[in-house]
Amino acid sequence: MTDLRPEQADFRAQLERQRPYLLRFAALQLRDPNAAEDAVQETLLAALAGEAKFAGRSNLRTWLTGILKHKIVDSIRRAAREPSAGAEPENDADFDQLFRANGHWQERPEAWQEAQGALEQKQFLGVLEQCLARLPAKTARVFMLREHMGLDTGEICKELRITPTHCWVLLYRARMALRLCLDERWFGRGRDKAARTR
Repeated sequence: MTDLRPEQADFRAQLERQRPYLLRFAALQLRDPNAAEDAVQETLLAALAGEAKFAGRSNLRTWLTGILKHKIVDSIRRAAREPSAGAEPENDADFDQLFRANGHWQERPEAWQEAQGALEQKQFLGVLEQCLARLPAKTARVFMLREHMGLDTGEICKELRITPTHCWVLLYRARMALRLCLDERWFGRGRDKAARTR
């Protein structure tokens, strides 16, 4: 075993402290604990190899997250090349009940008055994470690639080998499901309806 210089040991300790955050981030994107662990391991190895490139110009977490995003995209590419066991079933029943036959809302969604303040709250982010976890895997992946990782539609279609129309359908479904879930679990519509039925 080689002896590490104090600054190398300190850098490794700093990397290790970021591991839980990186795992959570990767798990949200990949929805597979093994793939998330692999992506984080690859990120930490790349960080160790590129330690000299990290000159402290950015926050360590920001730098590591940038590396991890690339590893996640690589993981998604690998998964897209592997044959799947079958198409993921999409359930539109929850959405169908929201609309009339002419496509208009049954009941127009209420505006989220406290949305800006809620984004700053840890509890809200926890609820959002739970809502994301309830999405079908492919739907969640498309949403996270677009909204969280900033990929454009063309990149997403290329990575996941889907058509632009399918991509937009999945984004629509994700947004609708998240809105329903957040209405129910955070913004109180579900709690208000439950209270009225008691």
